[in-house]
This record gives sequence, C-alpha cells and structure tokens, in this order.
Amino acid sequence: QVQLVESGGGLVQAGGSLSVSCAASGRAFSTYALAWFRQAPGKEREFVAALSFTGRATNYADSVKGRFTISRDNLKNTVYLQMNSLKPEDTALYYCAANQYGLGSLRSRDYAYWGQGTQVTVSS
Repeated sequence: QVQLVESGGGLVQAGGSLSVSCAASGRAFSTYALAWFRQAPGKEREFVAALSFTGRATNYADSVKGRFTISRDNLKNTVYLQMNSLKPEDTALYYCAANQYGLGSLRSRDYAYWGQGTQVTVSS
C-alpha cells in the first residue's frame, strides 16, 4: 500500500511554468506506475500523464503533449509534473495516482491509490 501527498500547486500567469510533486510513503515505490489526473470545476476527472513502473514508458494527453513532463525519483519516492507554457484551460485540481506494476494506463480506474490533489490556477 502507498499513501500519496501532492504539493507545489499555486497561481501562475498564462505562459508561465509550474512544477507539482507527489511524495509517496510506503514500500516498494519503484514497483508502482504513476500518473497525474486533473479535474476542473464542473468537469470530469481527466488523464494528464503517466509513467510505467519501469520508467521506460510514458503517456500524455494530447492537450498537454510537448508542454508537460512527468518524471520520478525512486530515491526520493517522488513523482513530478513539470508544466510549461501553461494555459487558463490547465486550471484544475491535480491528482497523482499509483498502481503497482502498472504500465502507464490512461484510465483512472486502473489506479488503486490516489492523493488529495493540489490546485493549479492559470490566470489569463
């Protein structure tokens, strides 16, 4: 089992950058696939990025491809989402999720563990 805590959200102007982090507690962090999802007010939760447990495979939503980068540090038990060229439509509550031995699925139902979220707001 793993517990996830996100941090690093905040307010940023359009075109700016922001990095959010998700620290995991529990054992065997390196065996977990990790992902970021987001949910804007009045909208469903949507996939943003995922990284397989091996670290060799990544997936990105088309809307963030080329702007966002997911990475992990197994020594720090942390997953990161670097967000560049931010747009107002990126405003949402960002959640990290984990799934043991996962391959980087885009589906939220494939992830067993979730954090509480960190708010990212992009002003125009």
